[in-house]
Amino acid sequence: VHSKSTVPHFYLTVDCEIDELLKIQEQLNQRMEKDKLSVNDFVIRACALALMEVPEGNLCWHGDGMIRKYKTADISIAVALDEGLITPIIRHAEQKGLVEISSEMRDLASRARGGKLLPAEFQGGSFSISNLGMFGIKQFDAVINEPQGAILAVGAGEQRPVAKKNEVAIATVMSCTYVSYTH
Repeated sequence: VHSKSTVPHFYLTVDCEIDELLKIQEQLNQRMEKDKLSVNDFVIRACALALMEVPEGNLCWHGDGMIRKYKTADISIAVALDEGLITPIIRHAEQKGLVEISSEMRDLASRARGGKLLPAEFQGGSFSISNLGMFGIKQFDAVINEPQGAILAVGAGEQRPVAKKNEVAIATVMSCTYVSYTH
């Protein structure tokens, strides 16, 4: 409530064609014996790299206009629980590959659902991702987790008509909305 009522937000939505990503995911998963990669693992990795490239998106607000810029991508991932939402953190995500991110995320989500996370595993973080695609949600505006400065809302990948070379084609498209405080 505080986040939405005290600071102006801005919203940027982009539609991402993910057919190539899905092909790469399938190829990588065919090589893996267990624990397959998810689209969310790719999103986490992409966000981590983007935060290193654009450090202005990797900050937190700490009262009275104080801003803290982070040098690492500590990405909070929204996990739904019966009691509400918890955001376990993939720390130093920019230093991790897809398999490590995937494994760590599965472990954190499992322990979150079992109520076994330590406070250091869900408190803090420099940026959040909320993915409702698995529930068929096409697009949404997530709420920023204070004191973080931004969150990415990820929708479902779905078949949609797109224009390619002056022709209408079908592509798998995923809508992503970046929500940030105005500054």
